[in-house]
Amino acid sequence: MTRTAEMQPVQACARCIMNSQVEPKISFDSAGICNHCRRYDELVTTRVVRGAEGWRILDSVVSRIKDAGRGKEYDCIIGVSGGVDSTYVAYLVRQLGLRPLAVHFDNGWNSELAVSNIEKVLKRLNIDLYTYVVDWEEFRDLQLAFLKASVPDGEIPTDHGIFALLWKEAARRGIRYVISGMNFATEAMSVPDWSYGHADWRYVKAVHGRYGTRPLKTYPHFSLLDLAWFNVVRRIRTVSVLNYVEYDKADAMRILQDELGWVYYGGKHYESVYTRFWQGYVLPRKFGIDKRYGHLSDLVNSGQITRKQALEEMSAQPYTPQMQDQDRRYVIKKFELTEAEFDALMALPPRSFREFPNSFARVERLKKFVNALRARGLYSR
Repeated sequence: MTRTAEMQPVQACARCIMNSQVEPKISFDSAGICNHCRRYDELVTTRVVRGAEGWRILDSVVSRIKDAGRGKEYDCIIGVSGGVDSTYVAYLVRQLGLRPLAVHFDNGWNSELAVSNIEKVLKRLNIDLYTYVVDWEEFRDLQLAFLKASVPDGEIPTDHGIFALLWKEAARRGIRYVISGMNFATEAMSVPDWSYGHADWRYVKAVHGRYGTRPLKTYPHFSLLDLAWFNVVRRIRTVSVLNYVEYDKADAMRILQDELGWVYYGGKHYESVYTRFWQGYVLPRKFGIDKRYGHLSDLVNSGQITRKQALEEMSAQPYTPQMQDQDRRYVIKKFELTEAEFDALMALPPRSFREFPNSFARVERLKKFVNALRARGLYSR
């Protein structure tokens, strides 16, 4: 950062808690509202339907899912991680009378609490579980490649693999619907410089091609052409059921705790040891990125907390120094690194996905196309 940039005053959004220090490319309108809030307002009506209308549409969607699944063991697939969103989806689909198969992507980083939550909840809901266990040496090589690339996208190998696994399992089993735990109201924030590559195999492959050491023979992945095949040829649809109901995270957690014995794990996506370490240690220390700004800003925009409450939450420390040190030692050992080797990786200059071959322009065009279809009621929310 230049001296001129350091001297620039920090401007904060008048509505959410995003500011020009945590997101340098942020922009503001004349009322002091940031571009992320404006994007939220622009897209929320195409993604979220509340009240009686939401339930009416959801009933219609559920009827289509049941019709497509007649005569089959399962009528839909759900991804499960042990976290609040995916667990509430499991709870909700059973309330709706669906027959889901739960699919779990085991990347070797599950916390004991996540494993306990998955087993306990699915047993109480009587949902079958299929667990895909990654080839650890292969996946370790891919994750290390992202560390060596020095990009903030260290969780992309998991996210991309999960999406690929769900679609591939749906296609393999002849299931037409994948039920997603994504809910736009509380997960709208999109900052490519914080995390990019969820749907970009070209980028993932480029990073691994430059820094990986072993072939990715078993890692689930998909290209944009594969995505078209899943959607157009196999007619597999992804449905975000939480976009049709009154989804309040605090209320959802209370329901899961009271009815299913689910236990909270302390932070967003902290059900994974590596995600906890990446978001709580690597991103803030190396890249100056604290994703809590985005998570909490979404909760402000959805009306679930106030801006004041979000700022108070930012002053809290969910990731204690003791846990950071414990996770740091665990990650270094699991990656078979020395302390000096890990410190050297942390000291590498930060880089961007834009420095590698990628399909960013195509992915953005695809998102705009799908959002246009949603606005016209031609694509699932």
